[in-house]
Amino acid sequence: MRWAVILTLMATGAGAQDLAARLNDYPTEARADYIFACMAMNGQSREVLRRCACSIDEIAAILPYEDYLAAETVLSMRRVGGERMAVFNSAPSADNAIAALRRAQAEAELICF
Repeated sequence: MRWAVILTLMATGAGAQDLAARLNDYPTEARADYIFACMAMNGQSREVLRRCACSIDEIAAILPYEDYLAAETVLSMRRVGGERMAVFNSAPSADNAIAALRRAQAEAELICF
C-alpha cells in the first residue's frame, strides 16, 4: 500500500517534501496518544512499545490524518450517547470513517503484532 502512495505521488509530480509530508501528516501528539493507549492494552514492555509504534506508523501510511481524526471523533461521540449524538450512530459517512480506520488497524496488526 505504501508503495502505491509513493508511486502515485511521484507520477503526479509531487516533490520529495510533499511525499514526506503525506507519509508523516500525523502530529507527534496523536502518535504518542495512540502508543500510550496501545501499550495500556497490550503491556508496558519495550517490545510492546516497538509494536505499538509500528502500528501507528502503518496506520499513518494507509489513512490520512484527517480521516483518522474523523474516525476517532465519531468513536468518541458514540461513547457519549444521547439524543444529540444519534447522528454519529446512524450516518453512513460515520460508519465509513470507522470502517476505514478498522481496516487500517487490522493491516497494522498483521504487520506489527
